[in-house]
Amino acid sequence: MGAQRHQQGCASKDECSRKGIHEKLVPSALRVPWTEDENPIQLYFYYLRFVANPDDRMYRLFGLFLKVRLPKEAEEMEVDLHLSHGRFVKAGIVPSGSITFDRHENFQEMCLKVILHRSEFFADFVDLGKHDGASQHGLSTFYLLLPLKKQSNEDNMAIDWMTVSLCMSSPVFGQKTDSSTSSHGTFDTLKLINGLTSKSHVLNSLVFTPHNRNFYFVDGIYPQTNGISKFKDSADTTHVKSCKRRYNFQLLYPEQPFLKAKQLFKLHNLLLNQMPVNTAVAKEEHFIPLPPELCSLKIIGFSKDIGSSLSLLPSLMHRLECLLVAIELKDNLSIHFAEASQIRANRILEALTTAKCLESFSLERLEVLGDAFLKYAVGRHNFLSYRNLDEGDLSMRRSSLTNNQYLYELAIRKNLQVYIHDELFDPSQFFGLGYSCVALCNENSLEAIQSPHGTNDVSANSGKCTRSFRWLQNKTVADVVEALIGVFLVESGFKAAGTFLRWIGIPFDYSISDLYKVCEESKSTMSLIEYVDVDALEKSLGYTFQHRSLLLQAFVHPSVGNLSGVCYQRLEFLGDAALDYLITSYLYSVYPDIKPGQLTDLRSAVVGNYSFGHIAVSNSFHSYLINNSNGLKEAVSKFENFVRLPDSERDPSEEPECPKVLGDIVESCIGSVLLDTGFNLKELWRVMLKLLDSLLSFTNLQLIPIRELRELCQSNGFELVLPDIIKDKGGYLVKVEIDMKGEPLSFSAINQNSKSGRRMAAKKALSKLKALGYKHKKFESLEKILRSATKQKPELIGFDEEPILMDFDSEQYVKSSQYPEKIPSGSHLHNVEESSFSITIEDCIGYNCQEGVLVGNPMGTIEEASFSSQREANRILVETSARSRLFEICATNHWDPPSFELCEEGPVHQRIFTCKVTIVMGSITILECLSERKPEKNAAEEHAAEGAIWYLKHSGHSSRPDCKDFVGLSLS
Repeated sequence: MGAQRHQQGCASKDECSRKGIHEKLVPSALRVPWTEDENPIQLYFYYLRFVANPDDRMYRLFGLFLKVRLPKEAEEMEVDLHLSHGRFVKAGIVPSGSITFDRHENFQEMCLKVILHRSEFFADFVDLGKHDGASQHGLSTFYLLLPLKKQSNEDNMAIDWMTVSLCMSSPVFGQKTDSSTSSHGTFDTLKLINGLTSKSHVLNSLVFTPHNRNFYFVDGIYPQTNGISKFKDSADTTHVKSCKRRYNFQLLYPEQPFLKAKQLFKLHNLLLNQMPVNTAVAKEEHFIPLPPELCSLKIIGFSKDIGSSLSLLPSLMHRLECLLVAIELKDNLSIHFAEASQIRANRILEALTTAKCLESFSLERLEVLGDAFLKYAVGRHNFLSYRNLDEGDLSMRRSSLTNNQYLYELAIRKNLQVYIHDELFDPSQFFGLGYSCVALCNENSLEAIQSPHGTNDVSANSGKCTRSFRWLQNKTVADVVEALIGVFLVESGFKAAGTFLRWIGIPFDYSISDLYKVCEESKSTMSLIEYVDVDALEKSLGYTFQHRSLLLQAFVHPSVGNLSGVCYQRLEFLGDAALDYLITSYLYSVYPDIKPGQLTDLRSAVVGNYSFGHIAVSNSFHSYLINNSNGLKEAVSKFENFVRLPDSERDPSEEPECPKVLGDIVESCIGSVLLDTGFNLKELWRVMLKLLDSLLSFTNLQLIPIRELRELCQSNGFELVLPDIIKDKGGYLVKVEIDMKGEPLSFSAINQNSKSGRRMAAKKALSKLKALGYKHKKFESLEKILRSATKQKPELIGFDEEPILMDFDSEQYVKSSQYPEKIPSGSHLHNVEESSFSITIEDCIGYNCQEGVLVGNPMGTIEEASFSSQREANRILVETSARSRLFEICATNHWDPPSFELCEEGPVHQRIFTCKVTIVMGSITILECLSERKPEKNAAEEHAAEGAIWYLKHSGHSSRPDCKDFVGLSLS
């Protein structure tokens, strides 16, 4: 809504999609190893609780054993593991003290091989205990998962060593089993591929069928079912034919009873919610009759209930790993600022989890909220700190501090990327002690991992590495920063969110004296008070001003040129940022269940210029607008007349474009209230709810028509074509063409404004498609979603600041008007490790570029140079350009060469240039400096360079070789 909208995203599309290889953190609690010398070993013991819904399956009790105790929030973890048909298991961790025992990691290795690498068990012998060495590189997680049994006291659990020993005594591990010498077996034995085997060994064990390479749990024996009874018919040979058809060969021992077998499960990601939990239904478990002679006994005592529990463990342990990573980030932040210790780790985990993970939560809603707060916080800081910048320059400066690329760079400096979860959990990539990542990658193998196509395949190992390095988009890292801001807002409020911003390096603080100065400067508008009915305006807003000059300034158009440049545009910039946060807070709190994309669509429908234009007309704000433009008055009047027409008399094809000024003055009004209240968002919240009530009710929801049309066409497989706009006598001819799978449709509109014409043509197309019965196949309309959505009471999220008492008679105000401007908080060069910064020429107080006289410095003190020093400075200025000297300073300090960016404005015959010079080191921005407006490009570049040199010199940096203050400073 500003005079110049600057995108808050990446600086370019390429930067948004850019990927990088980043290390992934394995939580410290799971990577504490134990050595061969530690025998016996003391480990912390956790009982894994499984509660099935419905309770139609048996799960073996399991325990988790670790070298270190888990953090309290991890000990309280609960997670729903989703099975088929809406069934789920609620899993949790119960601390059970500690235990001392010899290491039995081979049992865990056996379990992991069965569920993850079962092809190893095709062989007659499997060797355990020989690791591939990956654990020596820190890529394995050091914990044990072992079966449990209840003690006589049911509240106590103990390791089921009997089951462990029975499993490890299996023939596949080189052990012999008891068998009968009879060739056909006895009542207590069965003939298997291994030979005659005791029924007790076959029951509750894992068998393998070589003919189809499947594994089965033996849950029982069908005593009355065998190769004869099962297929017996009138002819004695029918069973032979049936068996041959089913198993592709004739059974040699058809009299043997069939085994009641359940096929070994395929491992799934159980963190994905397939169906709503309340649809869970009991379903009879599926078993098949299996002839024993087709089976090879693999693991004795490896029962179906053990398998059922093992099917849950990878998903459960993955969630535990993710939560532990979030707890580590929380602990890391708490070291730097105490507010972080009050944040719940579950919330931090939400902020670290992207939508690609397909879990029941993701960072997206928090990101939307954090993005809005970031815009407000940085906008407020810049508004007060740079009073001589107009709305366009303020927007540019805000964008430079909030765009995705800059947030990415700040996050990398703080090593936030290692905590992010951006991959869908693949159970085949589950690693524990005894089963490590085969695609070992480290710092030395980056070249092998790097791919020109941005894939994440490790060509050297033909496998995907998920344990140490992975690909992340720059935008993903930036999104996490915004989501973390959202976490601090929701959990602890503005103050905590501001602390996080300071920690990561984004300016947040402001000087109260700057607020007084802004209010003082607005007093020049009091000369216009006779032209504005201030009482009526205050009544429309529902707010009484202490300083009416602020309200008057909100209605001064830039065309009024006798007020020293004072107009509504800067207030519009501030109000835009405040409204964006307030409306986002409203939608976030009122609609807790709607998707982030829908939340963004609703916000766009509210904050658009068209919506605010209607608010301005309905409150008669346009009648108070002070301007000197007849064309503007005519455009406003035309739009007002159309809006006030009854619905029956409105012709959509004749709808005029909403003048931008109408939306602007709504935002500038909000900005003026915000200043007058001393940044009391609670008071502004009340004003906003009253002013925008008709929009926030969504009784007449209007999305951007062309976007709605494009999504409708995409969902139905239609081709949308937007031909070039044609200039017509009556205005602009705009067409919209749709190819409905061979059936063409065309819609056109003529309007004085091409954008309005496009909107009208799109509306006609939408109306036609909807009349034909077409709708989104995948997405419901927002209107329908809002009707069915859970709606809660609106809440201003996170505001806990103390408003500033705006008293112009206070001692603080008197002092603020006596001292020169100072560099904003956090803008010192020597503190670049904490925050990069920007300055303007106004910050370089008293710098006389013609005479080289320094009359001020960033601290506001006066420094007078001697006559000889002035003469030397003049000589240097004449002989060497400021640009050249700045390049020399950068080279001396081992920084990148400075970059100069020009901005043009004004008519062609009266071009005005502004230059921004930027100094960076690697990917870190050290300094930005904006010049004043100049009539020539070179003059603007020189002026920006002069300001940068002034600041660098007074921060202890010059082009002299002996200047070593900054060289070698760590930025990590």
